[in-house]
Amino acid sequence: MSNKIPHNAAADNLSAADVDPANLPENAFRELAADEEYRPVMHPAHEYREVTPYSVTMGLLLAIIFSAAAAYLGLRVGQVFEAAIPIAIIAVGFSSALKKENPLGQNVIIQSIGACSGVIVAGAIFTLPALYILQATYPEITVNFIEIFLSSLLGGVLGILFFIPFRKYFVKDMHGKYPFPEATATTQVLVSAQSASTGSQAKTLVIASLIGGIYDYVVATFGWWAETVTTTAASWGQTLADKAKVVLSCNTGAALLGLGYIVGLKYAFIIFAGSIFVWWVVIPVMGTYGSEAIVAMSPDAIFSNYARLIGIGGIAMAGIIGIIKSWPIITQAVGLAGREMRGSGSSSGRTIRWQTDISMKHIVVFTTIALIAVLAFFWFGVIHTFWQALVAWIVVTLISFLFTTVAANAIAIVGSNPVSGMTLMTLIVASAIFVAVGLSGTSGIVASMVIGGVVCTALSMAGGFVTDLKIGYWLGSTPRKQESWKFLGTLVSAATVGGVILLLNKVYGFTGDNALIAPQANAMAKVIEPLMMGGETPWTLYMVGAILALILNWLGVPALAFCLGMFIPLSLNTPLLVGGAIAWFVANSSKIKEIADARRDRGTLIASGMIAGGALFGVFAALTKFVGFEYTAPMSEGTVQTLGVAIYVLLIAYLWWDSCRAKKL
Repeated sequence: MSNKIPHNAAADNLSAADVDPANLPENAFRELAADEEYRPVMHPAHEYREVTPYSVTMGLLLAIIFSAAAAYLGLRVGQVFEAAIPIAIIAVGFSSALKKENPLGQNVIIQSIGACSGVIVAGAIFTLPALYILQATYPEITVNFIEIFLSSLLGGVLGILFFIPFRKYFVKDMHGKYPFPEATATTQVLVSAQSASTGSQAKTLVIASLIGGIYDYVVATFGWWAETVTTTAASWGQTLADKAKVVLSCNTGAALLGLGYIVGLKYAFIIFAGSIFVWWVVIPVMGTYGSEAIVAMSPDAIFSNYARLIGIGGIAMAGIIGIIKSWPIITQAVGLAGREMRGSGSSSGRTIRWQTDISMKHIVVFTTIALIAVLAFFWFGVIHTFWQALVAWIVVTLISFLFTTVAANAIAIVGSNPVSGMTLMTLIVASAIFVAVGLSGTSGIVASMVIGGVVCTALSMAGGFVTDLKIGYWLGSTPRKQESWKFLGTLVSAATVGGVILLLNKVYGFTGDNALIAPQANAMAKVIEPLMMGGETPWTLYMVGAILALILNWLGVPALAFCLGMFIPLSLNTPLLVGGAIAWFVANSSKIKEIADARRDRGTLIASGMIAGGALFGVFAALTKFVGFEYTAPMSEGTVQTLGVAIYVLLIAYLWWDSCRAKKL
């Protein structure tokens, strides 16, 4: 085959089937036995076409397109979508249309470069537009392209460099221990091109994608049934919410149901338990025994203004606990860097292509250059006082590096990065430090938000990058190539996002009539203003969350998963439990292990298709709203809610029925 070069003579004796299996191996999603190894789709003994003019050009083009689209839709519509899955679908489609021979390696590079768009956008639009929002109150605040661009670029570069030393631990050593829901769905999309010859898996994936995508598009665009079913839709439920502040809600989206299936019952239950604790314990207590102002609030308002802050404190403490537990891994990575810098790290022999990273010596050099650039940016471009810039630099470096593992861990478990929560905590801690060193007022606001942008982008990149590298691990890509070209994708995405934010501010603005929604940035602005201009900070709520995380860890409960449930709205966590329960029942639907395993794996493929379809059609739904299409369903709220429950049950039945169609292999 023209795109494969034998690595050695022994490789010539391998059959084509051994070299390029059509599907993922049976042990792709489970823990390995002591003497078992994982063999990816692209054989480690061969070289493959990965980085080519086509793959790089396509990756950069999609990075530009999706950076602009994600930034625009996220700020205009308030809907942020993950770019990895739609980009993977486009990559597979183009390779098929162009009749590319064995395009898997190139498609991985396209996805990896293009996916820079989503993570860079999240880091930028969650924080930096807050400067424009506060500018309406404090005209002396200034924002320019260089601040936005460098904040996104340097944050993204730090996220890449800080995560690479942890790649082996997350994607190889922890194989089968994390569900990696988004990576699973993206991998299934990419490998579908390989299995197109057999047709079975590709057909199953396409059908599930269409069902999930059309389902989510119809409910988001036309509202023929409820997107979120809630007890408050009924009179008794509204009374319960008003009097006792108790609510139960569930998003009926297909993508979230599929996500829950892949997450599995264990983590889904823990996340849901965190939600229930907040919504059925904390909020009712606050709503009953709190101040008059709190008692008068709805459960949603209590959650947003108070209860959710406990989750932020919990996430921060869970992150610290995770850092402590990961300390041997961190010290190992630092030790390896030191050995390689001394020239003693290459004696262990040749590393196979499939496990070759950028050398630690180069990582250390590049990290040093990046950190110097960050300090120079803070000193000359933001703060203008060396000692205050140095303090800001230390805060950014420590938080970005230490919380890299936290962001990666969250993505690996639930596919959702609590980057906004961690960034809020960073802003709070950083602002308290800045005030202590004499940096406050409007200059403190600018410094805090730009610094928050760097941290937010770094953590967002680290979380997204673990997805890319896990995809590459399952498929057999060369990590070094993914890592190297990620920098170019980051550069292009940062420039695109910076230009789009400036343009949108000129056209629409972030305050006044027809202003951009920018919900995350508005939240950041509300937090940072009292900190820098004088006001109260809810330290008590943060400490309650921190203490809770310590107790959970002492009890042996995964604190990060539980606190994620406290931070993420209940309506988004309930479908995770539903999907996880389906996965458990499917996996235990037969006493014959081979049949049960086949059903579980088919369910994973179907769930991946539902996630992929939901992600792609979610973009279409956002675009539909953007062009001004408005539709109001001519049914009562009660009818819409009833239909929502009924159709959601049908979707659940489809996932169960189609999964159980799998036969013994």
